[in-house]
Amino acid sequence: MTEPINDLFDNSLERYKAGEGPDTLLPVFKDICDRAPKLTAAWICLSWLYLLDDQATLAYKTAQKAVKLNPQDPQAHINLVLAMLEEGKTGVRQHIEEAQRSLAINPELRQDIQESIEDGLARKPDWKGLNRVKNWLFP
Repeated sequence: MTEPINDLFDNSLERYKAGEGPDTLLPVFKDICDRAPKLTAAWICLSWLYLLDDQATLAYKTAQKAVKLNPQDPQAHINLVLAMLEEGKTGVRQHIEEAQRSLAINPELRQDIQESIEDGLARKPDWKGLNRVKNWLFP
């Protein structure tokens, strides 16, 4: 019997928080997205893992999907910005501004985003794009 999708997502997120990386988690989150294509959080996680794995093109596509599913999610916009920076695409400002608006409307998300940024920098210390985003969001 297969694991219910919510349990699989929660368990996979816990594995990530315990230090597991993209090499083992990318296939799991791809499967979750295939099985639950409207689960925004899974698309956000998948795009983040692609970013950590230096796969900006795939990160861009998955982050676009996450933004389309939930345009108010600041992490979806941040992931899209990061992929755009890696790909040299224009239009970054509108997504930074959308993330800033979301954080202003819902200040509780601020700590989550700060923790996400710190986690990304701990896993990939030389991540120039993430440092830029950090400075834009939290000057």
